[in-house]
Parts: sequence; C-alpha cells; structure tokens
Amino acid sequence: MGEKAGADAGDASEAAGGARGALPARDPPLRGIELDELSKERASGVPETRLYRRRWLVVLVFSSYSLCNAFQWIQYGIINNIFMKFYGVDSFAIDWMSMVYMLTYIPFIFPVTWLLDKKGLRVIALLATALNCVGTWVKVAGVRPDLFAVSVFGQLTCSFAQVFILGMPSRIASVWFGSHEVSTACSIGVFGNQLGIAIGFLVPPILVPNVDNLDELAHHISIMFYITAGVATILFILVIFVFQEKPDIPPTQAQAKARSIPPEQCSYTASILRLLHNRPFILLIFTYGLNVGCFYAVSTLLNQMIMEHYPGEEVNAGRIGLTIVVAGMFGSLICGIWLDKTKTYKQTTLAVYLLSFVGMLVYAFTLNLGHLWVVFITAGVLGFFMTGYLPLGFEFAVELTYPESEGTSSGLLNCSAQVFGIIFTIAQGKLIDRFGTLAGNIFLCVFLFLGTIMTGFIKSDLRRQKANQQAEMNTSGSCERITAHLEANVSSPATVDNSSSKDKEPLGQSQMDADTSQPPETVPVTDT
Repeated sequence: MGEKAGADAGDASEAAGGARGALPARDPPLRGIELDELSKERASGVPETRLYRRRWLVVLVFSSYSLCNAFQWIQYGIINNIFMKFYGVDSFAIDWMSMVYMLTYIPFIFPVTWLLDKKGLRVIALLATALNCVGTWVKVAGVRPDLFAVSVFGQLTCSFAQVFILGMPSRIASVWFGSHEVSTACSIGVFGNQLGIAIGFLVPPILVPNVDNLDELAHHISIMFYITAGVATILFILVIFVFQEKPDIPPTQAQAKARSIPPEQCSYTASILRLLHNRPFILLIFTYGLNVGCFYAVSTLLNQMIMEHYPGEEVNAGRIGLTIVVAGMFGSLICGIWLDKTKTYKQTTLAVYLLSFVGMLVYAFTLNLGHLWVVFITAGVLGFFMTGYLPLGFEFAVELTYPESEGTSSGLLNCSAQVFGIIFTIAQGKLIDRFGTLAGNIFLCVFLFLGTIMTGFIKSDLRRQKANQQAEMNTSGSCERITAHLEANVSSPATVDNSSSKDKEPLGQSQMDADTSQPPETVPVTDT
C-alpha cells in the first residue's frame, strides 16, 4: 500500500510539472514496512484488552452460590438452644457445626488452590456447587433426633464446598474486571457471602420456633432444609450452563501480562515459597486472621451472649446478627468503591482495622446495659467495619503479591482466618462460661488492638498498580513514537526550488491550482 501511494503521488507530481516546470523530489513518504514495524512494536508491548458485559453475570452467579453456602454456616449456631433440644447434645457440639467450616478449610485449602491454578474457575465453581447441593440433601435426610451424625456429615460436606468458594472473589475480579472496578467487583463477590450469613442469622429463628413437641420441631427444621436444598440444586444447574472460565481477551494489562507467563514457570510450590518470603504479605496474613477470626467468634457465640443478658430473645439475637452483617455489606461496598477511586490500600485498611477495634470495645462495654436498641446500634457499627474489612484484605493481598495467583494469596488469608477463628471461638466460649461475656469480648479486643499495630508496619508495595501504570506508559510511548515518525516523514509540505533558474517568477494561479489539485500523501494512523 505504501508503494502504491508513493506511485500515485509521483504521477501527480509529473502532471503538475507539465504546467509549472520540474520540481525537486520530495522527502520520501513513510513506507508501509516502517509503519508495520512500529505497529508490531506497539502490539508486542501493549496487548489488547477488553471488558465483557458477561462479567456481571459471572460475579452474580458466584455471589448467589456463595450466599447459599454461607447461610448454612450459621444456621445451627443462631438457634443453638433449639438444636441442642432436638438432637439431645450439648452447646459445644452445636458450636462445632459452625466451627467445622473453619476446621475443614485448613487442610484442604492448598489442594484446592493448586486445582484452581491448574483447572481454572469453572471447574472450581462446579465442584463447589455440586458439594453444596449434596450436603443440603444429606441434611434433609438427617432431620430426626437420633440422626445427629447424618446432619453432621451433611454440614461437613457443605463446609468442604466452602473451601472452593472463600478465595474466589479476588480471582474473579482480576480475571474478569478492569483496573478501575476490580475492588468493587471483589466487594460484590464478598457481598454474597455476607448476605448469606445475614440470612442465616435472620431466617432460622423465624422458620424454626422454639416449641417443645419434637415432631413439630422436626417439621419446621425440614422446611428450612428443603428450601436450602432446592436453592442449592437450582444454583448448581445455573453454574453448569452460565459460568464461564475467563474472557477471550483479558480486561487489564496486568492480567494480560499474567497470562503471558509460560506454564512451566507457574510452579505452585514455588509460588507458595515466594509468598512466604514476602514480608508485607506475611504481616497481612496475621492481621487478616486476627480480624476475621474475631468476627467468626462473635458470630458463632452471638446466641449465647444475647441469651445470657436477654433470655428468650432468640429472634432478636438473629436480628442483631443480621444487623452486623448487613452493616458489613454496606461497609464492603463502600470500601471497594473507595479503593477503586483512591488506590489507598494501606491507609484504608489501617483506618478500618482501627475502627473495628473501637467498635468491638464499645460493643463489649454496652452489651450488658439491658437495652436491646443499644446492642443493635453498637453491633451495626462493629459489623460495618469488621465485616467491611474482608474485601480490603483480599485486594491488598493481590496488590502485594502480583503476579502470583489471586486464589493462592486469598487461600492463605482465609486459612489464617479459620485457624484464628477456631482458637478465638473455643477460648472466648470458655471465658464466657467461666467469667461472663465481658471477659470474652475484652479477650477479642486485645487481639484486634495487636492487629491494628501490625497493620501499621505493612509496607505498601502495590505491584499490580505498578504493572498497569507501566503498561499505560508503554502505550503512550508507542503512540508518541508513531506520531513523531509520521510528522517527520509525511507532514513536511512540498517546497518549490527554482534556484537553478535565472528567472525567478512567482507561480501563477493556474500553476498553484495544478500544484494543489493532488494533496500531499497522508498515511492513516489507527486511533490509539
């Protein structure tokens, strides 16, 4: 094309020369091969990116099955006293129906994150929804006072499904969403899990009233379990037909760069070792575990704490739990939007952590005042910051560990949270039994204060942001080089040189018309 354009321009020059005399040769035009080389340089340095509308459907489906699984985590604990009566077991046995979610996560997180790296998002989503579906139907079969072991097995299966869910929000956000919305997308992913916990606090006390007749109680429990199993089945079918592995074209330059890493360089063991040598990330593992472990302990033991000071208020205990989580959902979304706009990861994380500590302190000293409305307010404030911290930890971890797998970094964070959750739940439960709720809550306040101090020492090394900024600079540099080359070779106007002629006359109008009848050659440049 460049040669044809040059020939056309030469023909025009000859035609014009017949009217006004011979003109000197112009500067050679930009050859097609030169433009191709610049385009290749640009293409090799700046891969194509694109956002798909389907990304919102993917994150919505994920949030839905995460909701269904999270609902089952707390459905036993929030009506602890009712299940104790139905199955004839002690309080500690029912507490373990929640803690089994934490216990299962610890040994299985590493195989699951390895599977995520090797097989991708779709396989993980299918396994999560299949296990969750099976667990719900097993629990339906265990609604008899003598079948507590069957109910435990069903809850164990659902807890195994959770291992395939908790670390997914940051991975889905990175794989599907742009850099300006990745934190918001992660918050939406976490939102589903939090909404499930909120429904788990609210619905069981309503569906399962505290009645003495065991047959009537079995009927109410069956209704709750059948509803859960039906929803889990629908979600499993939905994932089969809707959930997609990844977009054909990556959404960000950082994701494009991560895709370009050869598979032989993606050793899972090497990735784990690199993460364990990343000091800022190690600090974040501990601080995240302390904060979320406290949230798990408060959620699991909430019924016992409320019953101690407000006997017979099972329904309000569920509503207080709902208040904690709903406030946390708003906190999560606000923090996610704030991060996308400001990119102040450490400052936001530190501020939210400090306010979580303050909220826990206020909750601890106001729980026994005898006014439920005060508990609702303090629990809401606590939930806004403590639950709102969840997506902050995920996104901060991705920034500190890029280009390592988001599933691996999130898995390590959640593993820490489960370990501290079990420790804090058992320890706080023992303290409440021996010294009362104030002592148990002060115990958690001490660790939240420690976590706040540790957060202040995390070095804010935002690697993913640097990768995106570098790619943008490369884009700008490529555009500038192409533009400069074009201006140097094409944009210079043709000049008339009559220095060899002794008679220097100005060009007549007819000569000027002939000269301008064929415009100088131009080379189209793709909009960058």
